[in-house]
Amino acid sequence: MPVYSMTGYASVQHSPLASDGESPANAAPTARLGFEIRSVNSRFLDLSFRLPEELRQLEPGLRELITRQIKRGKVEVRASQDAGDGATLQAPNHQALQKIAALQDKIQDWLPDARPLSVADVLRMTAGSSGQAAPDEAAWVQLATQAVDALREARAREGARLTEMLQGHIEQLRSLAEQAVPLVPQLVEQQRQRFLERWKDAMALADGSHLPEAARDRALTEATAFAIRIDVAEELTRLRSHLDELSRLLTQGGDIGKRLDFLIQELHREANTLGSKSAVLEMTRISVDMKVLIEQMREQVQNIE
Repeated sequence: MPVYSMTGYASVQHSPLASDGESPANAAPTARLGFEIRSVNSRFLDLSFRLPEELRQLEPGLRELITRQIKRGKVEVRASQDAGDGATLQAPNHQALQKIAALQDKIQDWLPDARPLSVADVLRMTAGSSGQAAPDEAAWVQLATQAVDALREARAREGARLTEMLQGHIEQLRSLAEQAVPLVPQLVEQQRQRFLERWKDAMALADGSHLPEAARDRALTEATAFAIRIDVAEELTRLRSHLDELSRLLTQGGDIGKRLDFLIQELHREANTLGSKSAVLEMTRISVDMKVLIEQMREQVQNIE
């Protein structure tokens, strides 16, 4: 199953032919239908519609169509209906003009400062009486289906690009984790040797008192505490486990955005712990490099559905 990004855009247009019995060669477009849909990242599915008044009745069906296909994202839908190239502008009938004029006079009696209607205003108000047949609902549903399918394809392409980038970051994190593995035993051994040297120095300075034994006990205690303090084996194990799960989810695909986001938080926690337990500059560098990669992954995961 593909990984879908929440970022995408699709736009489709269609000009149905007049169904008046004419042959396709003589038929002319009655209207040009336009459907545009775009989406960006969001925690939940957030739909907004920008539809002309004559298409408001389509909103429930469009909402159901989109929610079946898209699970997360801020989705904005726009629809338009323009006269086709073969359409002709017809004069409004006298009854409509008389009604508009009477309404304008009545409004201006109450609101003397109201702006008079322009020719464009009148034509827009009487557009429904021009005789042009509105496209049926089936044409709009078909166009909306095409737009949603195109949007999903765009989101899948973006999701594939994000997946490739995330898998690359996962491999880099694995490499950094492997670099950290041999550092801890080396540090423990170096510190143990340092403590033994301190103990030997204490024995050389001793004058028969119990100082050497006390120095040795203290050296062993400090060595043990140091080894516990810098041991990051558990953190590296958990980090590798989170990376395995991230890779598995990206391969599985589907609705995985929220789970990816949770795993990114866990990765960041383990990288922080590695930095806090760092006893050498090399471990600090590894921790910083990990956090940089994880932050880049967080930004990319925010766009996955």
